Amino acid sequence: MEELRIINDGGALMADGKIIAVGTTDEVARHELAKRRDVQDIDCRGQVVLPGFVDSHTHPVFAAPRLLDFEKRIAGASYEEIARAGGGIRSSIRGVREASREQLAGHALRAVAEMAQYGTTTVEAKSGYGLNVESEIKSLEAIRDAARQWAGTMVPTLLGAHVVPPEYRDKPEDYVRIVCDKMIPAAAESDLAQFVDVFCERGAFTMEQTERILRCASQHGFGLRAHVCQLSSAPLKPLLQFRPSSLDHMDHVGGADIVALAQSDTLATLLPAANYFLGLQDYPPARKLIDSGVAVALATDYNPGTAPTTSMPFVLSVACTHMKMSPAEAIVASTYNGACALGLQSQKGSLDPGKDADIAIFDVEDYRELAYWVGLKRCRGTILNGVPQMVAN
Repeated sequence: MEELRIINDGGALMADGKIIAVGTTDEVARHELAKRRDVQDIDCRGQVVLPGFVDSHTHPVFAAPRLLDFEKRIAGASYEEIARAGGGIRSSIRGVREASREQLAGHALRAVAEMAQYGTTTVEAKSGYGLNVESEIKSLEAIRDAARQWAGTMVPTLLGAHVVPPEYRDKPEDYVRIVCDKMIPAAAESDLAQFVDVFCERGAFTMEQTERILRCASQHGFGLRAHVCQLSSAPLKPLLQFRPSSLDHMDHVGGADIVALAQSDTLATLLPAANYFLGLQDYPPARKLIDSGVAVALATDYNPGTAPTTSMPFVLSVACTHMKMSPAEAIVASTYNGACALGLQSQKGSLDPGKDADIAIFDVEDYRELAYWVGLKRCRGTILNGVPQMVAN
C-alpha cells in the first residue's frame, strides 16, 4: 500500500472512455493516437493526477438531514441512546417512504455530482432507509435513475437489512423473512443491485440473522458485504465463510479475527469520517490491520446521521491524522483497494492501459498535500469514464 508508482512529468492518453497509454509525457506523445489533430490536450503541469477516488461505502438515498440527532449528540447522547429515542436510522424511514422516486434520485444525483468535485469517480450507493419491500425497491430504482444521468459509475447495493423497522420491533424474525423471501428476490428479478449488505450489530441484526440473509443473497447471485464491529466486537469467521467482498467499519476487530481476515480475500473498509462526526476518541485499528497484511479500503460512509460528507480528501486527512496511515497508504486505500472492495479492480482504481478513463486532477504539487489540507477543495477537475468535468486547459 506504500507503492504509488509515481511518474514525474507523466502523461495519459484516453480514447472512447478508456486509458490507452500511460508514461512520461514524451512517451505518450509518441503514441500514434496522440498525433491526431483532434486530440484534446489538458495541461496539468505543477499538479497531481491520480486515478479517481472509488468511494466504496455510501448511503445517498435519503430525504433530509438528521439535525435533531446532531443536536442530541452535541448535548451528550450516544448513538444508541439516540436510536432508542426514535432517532437514528429509523428517523429517516418516513422521509424515504413518503418521497417520490424522482425526489430520491435527485438527491442521489446531487450527492454524486458533489463527490466528483472532490475527485470521486466511482460510488457504491446503498438503499436502506425505506425498510419495506416497496421503499427499498424504490430506493434502488432511484439509484439506477441517478446512475443513468451521471457520467461516473454507481454500484447499487441493497441494504434492506439496515435495522429492523419500527413496525417489526417486537417481531424481528418476521422482518428477516421479508428480506429473504421478498426483498432480495425482488431486487434480483429486476436486476437492481450488485451487492447485498447487512448491518450486523447490537440493535440491528444478530450474527445468526446476518448469516441467513447473506446465504439467501448468495443464492440469488449477489455480491456480499456487511457492516460489522462498529459498536461492539463480533466473530468474523461466520461471515468470512461467505467470502464477502468487504467487511465495513471494523472499529472493534482484533486478535484472531485480524489473522483470519489477512488470510482471506475480503477487504476491511474503514470509515473514519463517522468516528469523527460522532465525536469518538477511538478509530478503526488501521495500523494493526495493515501491518498484519489485511487489505484496507477507505470510504466516506456518506449518510445523514453519522457521516454527512462527500469529500474523500477529508477522509484521507482523518485516516492519516487519527489512524496513522501514511498518505500513500490512504491514496491506495481510496483508489485501487476501493475498486477491489467492489470487484472492479480490472476496470477502476489505477491508471493502467485498458482501464476506464477515471481521473482526478488536483491543484497541488505533492500527493501528500491531499491529506495535509483539511476542508479545502483542491480538485481542479475529474474525468469520468472519459468525460471531462470542470477541467480547462
